[in-house]
Amino acid sequence: MNPLYQQGPGLLRTVLRTPLFALLLLGFCTSCTPADSPTSEVEPPPNIVLILADDMGLGDVGAYNAMSGIPTPGIDTLATVGMRFTDAHSPSAVCTPTRYGLLTGRYAWRTHLKHGVLKGYSPLLIDPARSTIASMLRAKGYATAAIGKWHLGIGVDEVLDYSKPLTPGPNAVGFDYFFGIPASLDMPPYVYVENDGVFTPFEGDEVGDS
Repeated sequence: MNPLYQQGPGLLRTVLRTPLFALLLLGFCTSCTPADSPTSEVEPPPNIVLILADDMGLGDVGAYNAMSGIPTPGIDTLATVGMRFTDAHSPSAVCTPTRYGLLTGRYAWRTHLKHGVLKGYSPLLIDPARSTIASMLRAKGYATAAIGKWHLGIGVDEVLDYSKPLTPGPNAVGFDYFFGIPASLDMPPYVYVENDGVFTPFEGDEVGDS
């Protein structure tokens, strides 16, 4: 079941009435007037869906490469009806620093992470006091969500205890809602996280490294 529905109709109604910023995977809602707009006659802000995919090249997408051997009809449609950029630069060739740079506009090597990536038990790399895309848009009236692979650390301890509340995490850096995995698919622990806790749909589920 969609985690939004499990939160109950109250949360779903809130999401559907608020302009949405969704990171990583497609979200849905209808726009509304931002909180600081003087009247309802102001044109509502657009929904924003930002997809960050690992191990994907520019030439993989049909909208950018007619000779691509990989069908990408969904992304091609987004490119047709949305905005398409042709000049982009990445701060790194691996996961964690790329995600950090995208969300904060800052090089990850300005933090303690000078090379490589975080692990599944690593502490949060983003300072909760630092502005992110999510926190800036939330301040403008957007409902914000991140769905998928986080890989930016959770908590403050060197080794995260998944039996305790998982804070600070995505919710602390501007996201109203998070559902996904803490790091890469090949990194323990192999769990889903929803907001500040481990998602356990079945009674008796335990956190493990295998």
